[in-house]
Amino acid sequence: MSDAALGFGALWPAPSWVGTLSTTRTGGVSQNGWESLNLGSRCGDDPAHVAENRRRVTEVLGAKPCWLHQVHGTTVVEAGEDALERQADASVCRVAGMACAVLTADCMPLLFCHQRERVVAAAHAGWRGMAAGVIEATVRAMAVAPDGILVWLGPTIGPQAYEVGDEVRAAFLVTDPAAAEAFKPGAPGKWWADLYHLARLRLARLGVTQVHGGGFCTVGQPASFFSHRRDQGVTGRMGNFIWMVQDS
Repeated sequence: MSDAALGFGALWPAPSWVGTLSTTRTGGVSQNGWESLNLGSRCGDDPAHVAENRRRVTEVLGAKPCWLHQVHGTTVVEAGEDALERQADASVCRVAGMACAVLTADCMPLLFCHQRERVVAAAHAGWRGMAAGVIEATVRAMAVAPDGILVWLGPTIGPQAYEVGDEVRAAFLVTDPAAAEAFKPGAPGKWWADLYHLARLRLARLGVTQVHGGGFCTVGQPASFFSHRRDQGVTGRMGNFIWMVQDS
């Protein structure tokens, strides 16, 4: 099975030794609301189906995914050889053979690499994790000059579909008044939030300006993407992976 059957790679000017894959919902064996390439082990799907889906993706990657138990926090771990799904929302990797992996179904996946240094990373950022600082924690964990970091923003709920309350807007404005640009008025007490814009603002504050991707909407593309909001919680998870193709 080819990567094209399971998803697509990031469109960005990354070094040739960086590999990426963002899966869609097609190419797997799951059924019903999880049809078909669900990679999430905690969303109600048949564990045997999830295991087969993960096997297919791992085969295409040619690298071992570092699966995480995501909790909308800011913990970043080093991708390791153990099979445990450590509780974290981001990982970094400095060796070939391992892939950083995050699962999403509306939240934002961010893939990171560096133009010169051999380090890659992936982060899962819903509004809670983003407001708490998971993007900043991931950049710190990479421990490289920010001006050489490239970032790709993957499939996420779009600004035309993401209605949030006053508390979400307030959580961002308390640390960055410029975040007001990312919220458009909706119904009373409600706002349309642009996670892509919020991520770009936070990256720019870190000195990371080479940001690519965006423009997806998981809610509005049901044939391609799982969406927790659209499907009212009964849905699968896409995988977003980045790895180093070979040692230098």
